[in-house]
This record gives sequence, structure tokens and C-alpha cells, in this order.
Amino acid sequence: MVLGLLASNGPRHGHQIRRDAERMNVGNWGGVSVGALYREIRQMENENLIEPLRTEQVGRRPARTVYQITEAGSRELHVLRGEAIRALHFGPDAFGVALLFGWTWGRSELRALLQERRNTLAAAMSGLQAECARLQAQGEIGTLDVLMFRRRGMQLEAELRWHEEFETVLSELPEAKPTADAAVSGSEEPSPVVEESSLRKPKGPKKRREP
Repeated sequence: MVLGLLASNGPRHGHQIRRDAERMNVGNWGGVSVGALYREIRQMENENLIEPLRTEQVGRRPARTVYQITEAGSRELHVLRGEAIRALHFGPDAFGVALLFGWTWGRSELRALLQERRNTLAAAMSGLQAECARLQAQGEIGTLDVLMFRRRGMQLEAELRWHEEFETVLSELPEAKPTADAAVSGSEEPSPVVEESSLRKPKGPKKRREP
């Protein structure tokens, strides 16, 4: 992100780069750690990917170093950009893990949990659309930025459609077995208790070990 901003927007100091990152909320959707930007800038300077251009100071504010991208940084940006665009990135899916390996709820509880998730997705999509419209009205984003907002919105729409499809087949899924916690809370009918001794197979005569 830092190399891209310096290449496209020209020389900038660390505070400007951080402000751009926060304005675009790239920490949430781009996997960029905004809090680590200054450390990353120092590391890129040590690797000769960026270099100090000048120092600026406004009033009593601390002096800030303005950086520009180097030729080595431009080559690195070209490589990183190509890798990021060509590759498919799939992150951890805690929801999928919980659904596949935590199938211990009754349908009513699962439906309630899924409805909460659908509400969260719908709220996220509304917030995304509102933020895009606000930034576009203020002239802070261009056509490509709007398309990136739209891409994220389409991902949320696809997730909502998946939930609708899952709801249609939920009633056909086998009922999950109640857990001990569910039985205590009363959310599921407790299973009949079977004595462990009744499940054991009768023991036969012990086999003698071969000498």
C-alpha cells in the first residue's frame, strides 16, 4: 500500500500515508496494519525501497520526513502488484468451521444465530453503500475506488443469497444431537440415560499368552 501511494500520489510523509489508510479503512478490508505503518516505512527505507526527500514542519508540529519511492521500490511494487492480482486469496473461515464442526444445536437455535448473522451482513452492506456515497460526494474517491466498494458490496450480497439458499434446505438436514450444555439449559429434550454397564459386551474367557 505504501509503495502504491507513493507511486500514484507522489512524495508523502508518514502521517499523510496513515491518514490515507484510515480514510479508506484499508485496515478492515485490505489486511493492512495501520498501527504498524511507521515501522514498515522504516523497514522499506532500510531496504532502499523508499528514500527521504525532504523534511517539513508546520508551526510547532513535529518535523516530518517526506518520502519518495526509489527505482528499486518501483520494481518491487510491479512484482507485488502482479502477484496480488494473479493469486487467489482465501482467508480463515470461522463461520464455516463453526457450521461444519459445531453442528450441535437444534434448528430453532441455529436459525436464530443465522438470522443475527444476516442482520449483521445487511447492516454492513448498508454502511458500505453509505460510506461510498459520502466519499464520492466529497470528491475523495474516483471511479476505481467506487468499483472496489461495489466489489465488496457484491461479496456481501452473495453471502446473503447463500443464507437464503441455506434456509431452504435447513429443514431437510438431520437434527443435531443435543450436547450436555443444551440438555442442562433445556434448549433440547434430554436424551434417555443408558447405563454404561448395559452397553458393555460380555467378557469371554481370557486368552493365554503364547510362550
